[in-house]
Formats: sequence, C-alpha cells, structure tokens
Amino acid sequence: MRRFLICALALSSHVSSAAEPDFVPQWAKSAVWYQIFPERFRNGDPKNDPQLADLAGAFPDLPDLPWQISPWTSDWYERQPWERWEGQQRLFVRDGETRPSNILDVVQRRRYGGDLQGILDRLDYLQDLGINALYLNPVFDSPSLHKYDAVSYHHIDPNFGPDPAGDRALIAKENPGDPKTWVWTSADKLALKLIRELHRRGMRVIFDGVFNHLGYNSWPFADVRRRQQQSSYADWFTVKSWDDPAKGTKFDYEGWFGFKTLPELREDANGLVEGPRNYVFAATRRWMDPDGDGNPADGIDGWRLDVAFCIAHPFWKAWRKEVKRINPEAYLTAEVIEPIEQLKPYLQGDEFDAVMNYNFAFACADYFVAEKKRIRTTEFDRLLADLRRAFAPGVAYVQQNLFSSHDTNRIGSHIVNRDGVAFRDWGAYFGASQVSNRGYDTRKPTPEEQRAQRLFAIFQMTYVGAPMIYYGDEVGMWGANDPCSRKPMVWDDLDYADEVYRPDGSKSAQPDKVQVDRPLLAHYRKLIALRRQHAALNLGDFETLAALDEPQVFAFRRRHEAEEIVVVLNNSKATESAELPQLAAGPWRDVLNDEVFRAESKGLRVPLPPQWGRILVRDAASQR
Repeated sequence: MRRFLICALALSSHVSSAAEPDFVPQWAKSAVWYQIFPERFRNGDPKNDPQLADLAGAFPDLPDLPWQISPWTSDWYERQPWERWEGQQRLFVRDGETRPSNILDVVQRRRYGGDLQGILDRLDYLQDLGINALYLNPVFDSPSLHKYDAVSYHHIDPNFGPDPAGDRALIAKENPGDPKTWVWTSADKLALKLIRELHRRGMRVIFDGVFNHLGYNSWPFADVRRRQQQSSYADWFTVKSWDDPAKGTKFDYEGWFGFKTLPELREDANGLVEGPRNYVFAATRRWMDPDGDGNPADGIDGWRLDVAFCIAHPFWKAWRKEVKRINPEAYLTAEVIEPIEQLKPYLQGDEFDAVMNYNFAFACADYFVAEKKRIRTTEFDRLLADLRRAFAPGVAYVQQNLFSSHDTNRIGSHIVNRDGVAFRDWGAYFGASQVSNRGYDTRKPTPEEQRAQRLFAIFQMTYVGAPMIYYGDEVGMWGANDPCSRKPMVWDDLDYADEVYRPDGSKSAQPDKVQVDRPLLAHYRKLIALRRQHAALNLGDFETLAALDEPQVFAFRRRHEAEEIVVVLNNSKATESAELPQLAAGPWRDVLNDEVFRAESKGLRVPLPPQWGRILVRDAASQR
C-alpha cells in the first residue's frame, strides 16, 4: 500500500491495478448497481396495497381526511379529488407553525402500491439490462412511503408482502425485545424468496440500514410513550422531558434533524447505547444468516448505511466485525456526503468498504452538465485523481458511482436546471432543486439536452468504480428533488397520462409525454454489456491520456492483463478530434460505435462527434 501511495502522488492521473490485495469484497469491483425505491418500482400485488390506517404516524399524519391509493400512471402534479379537497381546506402544523398545505405535503401522503412482488416480477428486466447488484431503499415495517421511520428492523413491511393483516397479527404475538420470539411473516418470507432468486441469477442485494433513528410507531418508542420513565426502553432515546403534571412538563425528545416522526436512538462515546446496539446486531444477524446455520448464502450481501455520520465511529468498527464474521464477503457502503478528508476515517478498512460516491457525482455535474459554470477538463481530471488516490487501492473500485438518487433531483431534471446552485453545495442545493423553489423548471429534457446524460453514461460505465443507476434514469424519467424524484417507475406495458400540470396547479401549454425512452434504454443496455464483457473496465488500472481544456476532450486508458481499452470523450457541442500518440500501432475497434481505426507508428487521430465518445479496444492476444 505504501508503494501505491508514492506512485499515486507522483502520477496523479494514474491508479494501480485492482488486483492488489485489499479489504474490500472482490465481487463488488464488478458490480453494476441499480437502486430501487420499493414503493415506486412496481405494484406486483394490488391486494396488499396500503389502507389509510397503515399511514398512521407518518408525516403528514391526517387520519381524518379522505385518502386512496394513487393511480400508477396518473399525471404527477395533477391532484386527485381527495388531494384537491385537502389542499384547499387543510392547514399543516409543524414546529409550532401553521401554514396551508402545498403539493409537497400532498405527495408525501401518496402511496402507489409498489412491493416486493413487483421487484420479483421485473427481475428479467433487470437481468436483461445487465444489472448484477441491487440496493433497496428501506423495506422494513414503516408507515411512510420512504420507510426511513422504521417500526422495526426485524420485519419487512407487511404491505410489501402478500398478507398484511395476517402478518400484523403474527407480529403482535412477539416480544419484540426478545429475538427468540421473533417470527417469520409472509412479507419476511417473500424477502427471503427474493434473495434466493437474485442469488440464483448471480445477482447480489443489499438492504438500507437506518440505525440512527427509529419511527414514531416503533415498538420501543411506543412503549416509552405509553409507560414513560417506567418503560424498559426509556434509556434507548434522548428524552428531554417526561409527562409530569406536577412539574408542568410534557413528553419531549430528540428527533433526527428536528423531525418528531424520527426519534433518535441514544448514543454515548461508543455509538449506540447497549439496548439499541444489541437490537441492531440481532437484526443484522437475522437478515445476513436467516437460517442461523453459519452459512450466509441465504442472506443479504451487505448493507447501505443511512446517515452514517450521525453514529460514532466505535459503533461502526464493532458492527463491521460482526458483519464480516457472518459473511467475510459482505459489502458495506455508507451515506457520507462529505469532502475527502472527512471520508477518510470511514474507509480505512475497519468500518466501510465504500460510500455512495457523491463526490464523483459532483465532479460529473460540474463537467458534463454545467455550461456557464463548467469546470475545465484539467480540473475534472484533478478531482477524479484526488478521489482515486485518497484511499486504499481497492476502495476506488467499489465506490458506488452515481448521479441521481432518492435524495437528489434526477439527472434529466438536473440538466434542465443546469447552472443553478452547485450540486456539491449540498445544503443549499437540496432546497434549490425542489419544486418549492419557484424558479425550478419541472419540464422534460429535450433530446438535445439529454445528450449530456448519454455522455455521462459512457463515462460512468467505463470509469474506475461501480456504476449505480437510480431506477428509471435508464428509461428517461425526470423529476425534481425529494419527493418528486420518487415518481412511479415508467414501464412499457403501461399507458401513462401526459404531464400537463405544474406544481402550482396550472397547466403547461406543451404537455410532456411519459413513456419509456427506448433509444436511451438501449444505450444503457449496450454500455452495461460492454462493461461486463471487458474485465479492464472493472478491474483495470487507470491512466489519463489527454485532458484538453480546448477542445473539451478527455481520454483515458484501462488495462488488465492482456486487455487494453482507451476511452475518448468529447464534451463540446462541436465535432472534434483527439491525437493519441500513446496507442500502439495496429487495429483498434470502437465497440461503442462499431467502427475500426488503425493506429500508425505515431499513434492514432480519432474523430469525435459532439457530446459523444469512443471506446477503443485492443486485445494484446489478437496482435500476435
């Protein structure tokens, strides 16, 4: 590792081969990730759709108002009859302030009925796309659409399974504080079936672990609310005051970022205190080794850890040891959206293997998407080099290289709203990319604008690290930040209403057609197939060959064993060309565009269409 760091400092554009020994799971270097928001992916079983009572405790909790399941194919900003009544007459109260409801409040109450059966039904689609690893947003029992307010960590949400009423009756018979009494509900068993089917197909799956907080309805917090200081779980939460008429105090507690629907689990210097810590460890074992037989083959392949920065490092170190004891090849990735120096403590080999690589997304947004504020190619190259050399060698190869997620606007909408608040300015960006910002444009990107997404995808699928697609980006979905990035998935067997309405209820003069973008889908399918066919794109070293500011051309080389691949990108709107003197003489096949070029003794000059790229392959064995 010391030799690698010296080389990385000397040659900032180069990264050593991923073949070196390291602490990350080796399978993750060849992962192509697909992030699924379960409630919005596919409704495979309408019989388990949520009822109004299932929403109790989720924001906004309005049990006295009308409600029904939202039509999957409806216009996103068009209010349904029950939503129009609510929006006109209801005032929302939060943190002591009263205000009229808005479209974001309304959308938070929506449920579309996505479930685990829907994921099972669409595994052929995912496999045909080339996906071999799934990251599922929270699937645990919860009343919200997002499921970050868990009722428990040891049960799948009953509305994701085939028998919600039967599952809740089973759960009611447990002593949730005693893992020996835990049962397997029908939803739990369906999750195990999904895991088995994924493994049969050679695909991996990780669950979202939300261990910083539970939900308002969670079993320990419900007991604390009911029994106050007498609860066995009173020390699980940070309670500010108890109900005490004599003292004139009311029950109050710490909620994550002030959200009272998300009571925080209590911490000390070592992270979670003993009670919740033991519960998290027990739930971890349950999903990683369901049979408890010491063989993790029937369990999940790892975890994505929500707001990992909110829990002290000693907890993650102890938890990693337990995870790796159960499955040494388990993959651990964290949501830590921070600069490199603040990421380093998490990626030393004793906590996480990777992070959701938002720094990669920030650099790509600044280069491929921005126009007026676009960074130079040399700056883009430097930012990438800083990320590659920041950690142990294997880490770069398993980082989840993303752009969109459930916490961002989609790449299509980011392009429409380019040159706004910088993506990397996370605090300001989040609000600026929501429809509450009246300057935000919610329209569909034009084909010309979409070229930036296509070019980004070429880079994403050929660069160092594990590419991650947010569900629907591959078919051209667009949307503002949370909650509008969580629209129902667009499928080719469903007919969708055009997007006519704007967030304020007015109508657009030019409706946006909602349908699968087949050429874009074919583009992603081809790129993923190329990545999986060529080991150099997964495991190869990295070397910058050209980083030109004028014209905006970026070229790099990936090599692994006998295979050599050169990727050349043109980030300008004009036809350009690239001189590549480093290329060996002989034929080079452009596998993206199905063309062949022949390098001479002085290298190769290759033409580049606007906002497009070439993937040039030279197999050393074929040159003999």
